[in-house]
Amino acid sequence: MDPVPKDGEGAATGEPSRGAGPSSGVVVQVREKKGPLRAAIPYMPFPVAVICLFLNTFVPGLGTFVSAFTVLCGARTDLPDRHKCCVFWLNIAAALIQILTAIVMVGWIMSIFWGMDMVILASKYS
Repeated sequence: MDPVPKDGEGAATGEPSRGAGPSSGVVVQVREKKGPLRAAIPYMPFPVAVICLFLNTFVPGLGTFVSAFTVLCGARTDLPDRHKCCVFWLNIAAALIQILTAIVMVGWIMSIFWGMDMVILASKYS
């Protein structure tokens, strides 16, 4: 006897549901939902993103602070409906959060992951 799949388990694996014909299938699309701070990370040229990662690694928040100015220089983000100044201030807020919480290591870790996201976005951009 086959085990009964849990809710959504059959759809996630792409198996047709019971009772569906053998030719019918399920199309699953996965889209990452980003919060406003995460979506404000700019798509920068690769060397600039690597420099920001380096800065974020040794001085938490500094690379994020530098990346905020790339938004004013025309770098695009995943927030096309927001004004450049709003996205700039979101990046400044992320840098301040990283700086203020670096004392308890949370900001430092967040800063390094932020820098890695910058490099990942830059590699997709180029």
